[in-house]
Amino acid sequence: MSFPVHRPRRLRRTERLRSLVRETQLAASDLIYPMFVCPGKRVRNEVASMPGIYQQSVDRFLEECREVEQLGIAGIILFGLPEKKDEQGSEAWDPGAAVQRAIEAVKKAKLDLLVATDVCLCEYTSHGHCGMVENGEVLNDPSLELLAKAAVSHARAGADLVAPSDMMDGRVGAIRRALDQNGFANTAIMAYSAKYCSAFYGPFREAAESAPQFGDRRSYQMDPANAREALREVRLDLEEGADIVMVKPALPYLDVLRAVRRWATVPVAAYNVSGEYSMVKAAAEKGWIDERRVALEILTGIRRAGADIILTYHAKDAARWLAQ
Repeated sequence: MSFPVHRPRRLRRTERLRSLVRETQLAASDLIYPMFVCPGKRVRNEVASMPGIYQQSVDRFLEECREVEQLGIAGIILFGLPEKKDEQGSEAWDPGAAVQRAIEAVKKAKLDLLVATDVCLCEYTSHGHCGMVENGEVLNDPSLELLAKAAVSHARAGADLVAPSDMMDGRVGAIRRALDQNGFANTAIMAYSAKYCSAFYGPFREAAESAPQFGDRRSYQMDPANAREALREVRLDLEEGADIVMVKPALPYLDVLRAVRRWATVPVAAYNVSGEYSMVKAAAEKGWIDERRVALEILTGIRRAGADIILTYHAKDAARWLAQ
């Protein structure tokens, strides 16, 4: 029998009922907040294409970390801007660089935040690519040692998780071996396993000053048309020792996220990337959308598709909204 016996609206009548039967829960503790740290003191430069997001020196960054902690957000992920760039991106593993000093500052302050670090070379190389370059080609195997050196440097500074985002083949295994050999067997790897070559990264490249100086990243980041390949990438990363796998971006790849969640037995992260954030901000500034409702609907959708962890620039606002 159907209507009038079955009335699904009965369970939608009040907020208390809706809350009782809600299938997907979103909480501040599900979120990781991306932050950009740079050299200098008392630096706090807003990213023009990402309202509310800043390039900050370590002293100013720590002030915002305290706010993030108070909001109940699980942790942060750090991206660094170097004092100078070179062909190899050598500041990526410099113990005195901004990311390493930022990790140390959070740990010294004893903040209750997980600290993850993006492991890549693009912010640090003069050519803006995620690995070593020779004759215009991004080299895979020679890049692995450099990525591993950066990951060990972050672990030595106190990072809880290292997150390789370069998409070089074999980088998870290289990083796992290097961490273990240097006494960091407990440092976890959150791999950007299915990272697509996406147009949604534009604002991030302004924030991280990491745009490639020639060509593009299609030879190492995934083709947006491919879904089965994502499962292969996830499987390979798990075989190499990944503790958490990630799909990036989130919104255009919810189908991939769902497929990864159904297959993987480890926690799954999704990155609600800069372009997704900036579109919401721009439309809200025009008065075209309700920013709060849209942002929370997006984050709930990412959770519903299967993400255990969401990296998002909306994290602080979302935490405040969820607490109300």
